[in-house]
Amino acid sequence: MFTTAPLDLSGQRVLIVEDEYFAAEALRQAVTAGGGKVVGPVASVEEALVLLEGGEVLDAAILDVNLGGDKVFPVAVALRRHAVPIVFVTGYDDWIIPQEYDDVPVFRKPADPDNVVRLLFERS
Repeated sequence: MFTTAPLDLSGQRVLIVEDEYFAAEALRQAVTAGGGKVVGPVASVEEALVLLEGGEVLDAAILDVNLGGDKVFPVAVALRRHAVPIVFVTGYDDWIIPQEYDDVPVFRKPADPDNVVRLLFERS
């Protein structure tokens, strides 16, 4: 049987940008189970940008690509400016993600929240 050690996220602040309640809740639980602190979740590009403009300090972010018809890429740009590691979660195919994000992990919905969080912190 394959098992992995629990992920220790103590002190890590993770922004969750997700407009689907149950998906956001599952990601929140995965972060808090490891001892991390969730910032958000927020459900729109505007909410995320306001939060970032407020000087919120983040260690990582999980971004749903499509938020009520708006694409999350302005948030990704802002996070990259501050060298915050990100992962995308989406129900869309690869064509939706601009080439400049080829280095960003993409999880297809429905994504396992524990795997999303684990890869995010293994890469940072």
